[in-house]
Amino acid sequence: MKKSLYAGLVLGMTSGVALAQSSVTLYGIVDEGLNFNNNAGGNRQYYLASGVLQGSRFGLRAVEDLGGGLSAIATIENGFDVNTGKLGQGGLMFGRQAYVGLSSHYGTVTMGRQYDSVVDYVGPLGAGEQWGGTYVAHPSDIDNLNNTARTNNAIKYTSVDFAGLKFGGVYALGGTAGNVTHNQIWSLGAGYVNGPLQLGVGYLNVRNPNTSFYGAGGTVAATVDGVPGSNFGSSPIISAYSSAHTQQVIAAGVAYGLGAATLGAVYTNAKFMALGDRSSGPVPAGGISGTATFNTGELSFKYQITPALLAAASYVYTHNSGAAGMESATYNQGAIGMDYFLSKRTDLYATATFQKASGTDSTGKSAVASINGVTPSSTDRQVMVRLAIRHKF
Repeated sequence: MKKSLYAGLVLGMTSGVALAQSSVTLYGIVDEGLNFNNNAGGNRQYYLASGVLQGSRFGLRAVEDLGGGLSAIATIENGFDVNTGKLGQGGLMFGRQAYVGLSSHYGTVTMGRQYDSVVDYVGPLGAGEQWGGTYVAHPSDIDNLNNTARTNNAIKYTSVDFAGLKFGGVYALGGTAGNVTHNQIWSLGAGYVNGPLQLGVGYLNVRNPNTSFYGAGGTVAATVDGVPGSNFGSSPIISAYSSAHTQQVIAAGVAYGLGAATLGAVYTNAKFMALGDRSSGPVPAGGISGTATFNTGELSFKYQITPALLAAASYVYTHNSGAAGMESATYNQGAIGMDYFLSKRTDLYATATFQKASGTDSTGKSAVASINGVTPSSTDRQVMVRLAIRHKF
């Protein structure tokens, strides 16, 4: 009798395990190429660079079927530099993504380090995300369409697909005791696909962006003379705006396919607001205040010459109105690219980007060309060329 009972219990337990379907997938990308910068601070520069069209990475994706249409999901994704082996995203082990959550017929809720809604719904419509990578992205990636910054401590909702319409939102807790809004990030977005037409809109609001968004892991850069340092990087386009209390981005994009051709357009409005907040970042000598506003328009074109060969081009116009009492700056940028697929997982690609700057940049000096992700030029012009290989697994 007891043996029969034990056998029944074991059978019931193993049956339950068999019904619960689960999987763990290892995936990754290795992107490596040769770069040429015609003016890196006044000098020509040739070098190898990793993760430009897509960041070099490896990750684990887990899914467990819990029954009744409910699934548990988790993703951890590491970024790395092929040339040195060092970690990406400021040295974080899983700096690209790290989250866990539940998915059902009502949508997906996840928690962890994740992408914002501008990246999710408008980013895929930009030339940088489609075929150009970092060097074709908008100057200094001021609108984060190229996913330069991730969102920590984030709760994210993504809807199911409603006849081509998807929407979602992200809320990130700042984690500061006694101040709920300090380091807070939130965003909303939606996308629609109907045949050859694609649409996307997004909104992003970041408090204390120097620490919450641009700092690796939400940390403050080294303190100098009692003033928090800047995580904004070396680009003079935005480097003096690290004391912004709030960064706001409004973005919209459209793409339309005409046979083998696709036409695209993106508009973004990015603001660094309430400049001069020392709790966010350093304030330049002489002070800074008000709001710096960047309006950016992008037109793009790509053509699938053959199933294996893609040709593309883009033009980007960015105008910075400048902070209070400062002059404006303008950046005109053109790019071309080609991508040839040797197989479904391996391709060779080439891009060339040209930028022309004018006016006065964030530092109060004559604007110099500063293509995203490279050493700024010493003049108002800069050219960046890349020849590379990408492999996906």
